[in-house]
Amino acid sequence: MKRFFNYLIVLGVLLGTLSVQSCLNDDDTDNSVNYPNALVTIKTNSSTGQVYFQLDDETTLLPTNMKTSPYGNREVRALTNIRVQDGQSGHYSKSVYVNRIDTLLTKNMAQSFGKKNDEKYGKDPVEIVKDWTTVVEDGYLTLRFRTYYGNGKKHIVNLVKGDKPYEVVLHHNAAGDTRGFIRDGLVAFRLNDLPDTQGKTVDLTLKWQSFSGMKSVTFKYKSRK
Repeated sequence: MKRFFNYLIVLGVLLGTLSVQSCLNDDDTDNSVNYPNALVTIKTNSSTGQVYFQLDDETTLLPTNMKTSPYGNREVRALTNIRVQDGQSGHYSKSVYVNRIDTLLTKNMAQSFGKKNDEKYGKDPVEIVKDWTTVVEDGYLTLRFRTYYGNGKKHIVNLVKGDKPYEVVLHHNAAGDTRGFIRDGLVAFRLNDLPDTQGKTVDLTLKWQSFSGMKSVTFKYKSRK
């Protein structure tokens, strides 16, 4: 299970919050349930309507205190605080009790316009934070990014195809909001526009405009089954 080591400051405009009441054995407040310890995809079983979580490419979680998704049939990425439980989980990998859910901005990849992508989607600088929430899994690229925020304008991030089959480029439009405080945000992109890896694991390269020029990083990627 992924662990939350550092307190994560996330933008309110990028997160929607659902708190699930925790069952406590006494009147003492358990503050540990307020901190995420897993990053998941919230899904719905098309046959039964049961909500379940995808923890990584292979591991599925059955939430024992949730029957249906509060987001309907919409699939979203989310930070959660969960507690693994003993007992039957059916065809799911594990059973868990859900204390908290914080959904992330979850987007499809944007259409590429080639050399006009900078004009279309922006090229304001942003930094990608090396963190447990910056990860490729379950067909998503989830990113913790860092930039300046000051005047309250909405920042927009988009992901488009690069020049190579498994290359993607992050674009950031700050809408002129390029001064102020440094803040972090989280966004998840569904990599459905990339070629099917046919069950193989390949190198996925992410490129972005940083405050010190273009940067890139490589992840291991496998298409969803």
